[in-house]
Amino acid sequence: MKRRDFSTSLLGSGAGLAASGWLAPAHAQGSPVEGTHYVRLSQPVPAGPAGKIEVIEFFWYGCPHCNAFESTLEPWVKQLPADVAFHRVPVAFSAEPFVAHQRIFYALDSLGQVTAMHRKVFYAIHNDRMRLDKPADISAFMARNGVDAAKFMEAYDSFAVQAKAKQATQQAAAYKIDGVPAIGIQGRYYTSGSLAGTNEKALAVADFLIQRVRKG
Repeated sequence: MKRRDFSTSLLGSGAGLAASGWLAPAHAQGSPVEGTHYVRLSQPVPAGPAGKIEVIEFFWYGCPHCNAFESTLEPWVKQLPADVAFHRVPVAFSAEPFVAHQRIFYALDSLGQVTAMHRKVFYAIHNDRMRLDKPADISAFMARNGVDAAKFMEAYDSFAVQAKAKQATQQAAAYKIDGVPAIGIQGRYYTSGSLAGTNEKALAVADFLIQRVRKG
């Protein structure tokens, strides 16, 4: 979902991905092409941790394509090699509801609740049609799902979570992300469904780029 689409559809009405098949291995169809299937950053972004290949999913809870992508992304993440460090970065293309959703993610992360709650946040927004952009609504949602609402809101309002949200926005800007979901690799490359053809194909391109980084 591109940046320009967010102003007209905060929750989105699409069903998400229109998967047209997995990208065949690079040796069968030719390697992904720079500038077509992925972008090389003109100014590399610092990556970490040391000794690992950093892979980032840039996402937004309100994006229907990010919601649909989860069922494909999760098994891919589980099979990543030990030398790959994967994490998620929530984007903010404008103030609200993006910043509220960033803070939801980082508050859950600070409480060790991302694994339990990440998909539930997506479901609430895209299936239950909740916006989750007001503190009272967010607090009530967390309480209904077994998260200590007081501890969550303390984290949500904390300086640490607000700082992480700002850092996430800066990181997405450094990667020049203009749509989500997108995948950044080691501060050097990014790909997306719009570049690769589908979000499933973007994962195959990410595999190709991980191998490229590993080979140096």
